[in-house]
Amino acid sequence: MRYSGIGGQAVMEGVMMKNQEKYAVAVRKPDQEIVVETSTYEGLIKNKKIRNMPILRGVFSFIESLVLGMKTLTFSASFFEEEEEEKSGSRKAEKRAGAKKPAPTEEEQKKKEKRQENALMGGTVAISIVLAVAIFMVLPYYISVFFQRFITSQTLLALLEGVIRLTIFIGYVAAISLMPDIKRVYMYHGAEHKCINCIEQGMDLTVENVRKSSRLHKRCGTSFLLIVMLISIVFFLFIRVDNRILQLLLRLVLIPVIAGVSYEFIRLAGRSDHMLVNLFSKPGLLLQRITTREPDDSMIEVGIASVEAVFDWKAYVKEIREQA
Repeated sequence: MRYSGIGGQAVMEGVMMKNQEKYAVAVRKPDQEIVVETSTYEGLIKNKKIRNMPILRGVFSFIESLVLGMKTLTFSASFFEEEEEEKSGSRKAEKRAGAKKPAPTEEEQKKKEKRQENALMGGTVAISIVLAVAIFMVLPYYISVFFQRFITSQTLLALLEGVIRLTIFIGYVAAISLMPDIKRVYMYHGAEHKCINCIEQGMDLTVENVRKSSRLHKRCGTSFLLIVMLISIVFFLFIRVDNRILQLLLRLVLIPVIAGVSYEFIRLAGRSDHMLVNLFSKPGLLLQRITTREPDDSMIEVGIASVEAVFDWKAYVKEIREQA
C-alpha cells in the first residue's frame, strides 16, 4: 500500500480530511444536503525545523489533532443546533429591540463569537487532556499502589499497572460504542478509513470501490492511543524510583516522550509493510474493529466529498498505476 499523506477523523454526521495544512469538513445536514467547508491549519509551531524534529513532532501533532478535532466537531454540531437557534431567534431579537444599548454590528458579533469559540475550545481541550491523564495514567498508578501490600516485585507491579491501564482504556472505548450517537460516529470513522484505503490501493474513489475497501488503517488515532498504552508499560518497567511522589511525577513528565515515540511508530507503520511493523500494528487494528463500523452509502458519499476537497486523488491513483 502506498502512503498518501492524508488523514482525518469522524465528526458528527460527517468526516474531516486533512492534507498537509489544508483540511475539509463534510457534513450531512438534517435536510440530507452535504455541506463542505475547506480551510487551513498551520499548527502551533510555525518553525518547520522544530516541528519536524523526531519525538517532538509527535507531541505537536497530538495537541494539534485535539485542537483541530474540537474545532471541526464544533462545526459539524452547529448544523444540528440551527433549529433550536431559529426557535429562540425571535425571542433574542425582541430582547435586543427592547434593550437601550445599540445592537452590535454583524462584524462585531462575529469577532465576539470567534473569541468565545476560541476560549471554549481551548478550555475544552485543556480539560480533555487533564481528564485523560487522570483516568488513563494517574488512576491505574494508584490502583497498582493498592496491590503493593500483596506484591513485592516491582516488575510485576509495573506490568499490573499497564494491564489496568489497558483494561480501563479498552473498557472505555467499548462502553461508549454502545451509545447510538457514537455508533454513527464510528460508522463515519469507518467511511474515513475506507476512503483512504481505497485510493492508497490505487482504485478510483467511487462509492462502490470504497464499499469494498477495508475499514481498518494502520495510521488511525485509535492505534496511536493503544500504542501509547503499550509503550508506557515498557517505559515504566525500566524507569524506576522508590519515592511514590517521584513515581507519579515521572509518569506525568514522560507522557510527551511516550506520545512522541508512539507517533514515530504510527508514522513508520503508515509507510512500511515490513513483517515486524505489521505484527506490532495488529493490536491497533483489532481495536479498530470496535471504533469503526461499516458505513452506509450516504456516509461514504460524505467521506468522498471530504477527500475531494483537499486531495487530487485522480492524479495520485494515476501515478500509482504508472509505477505498478
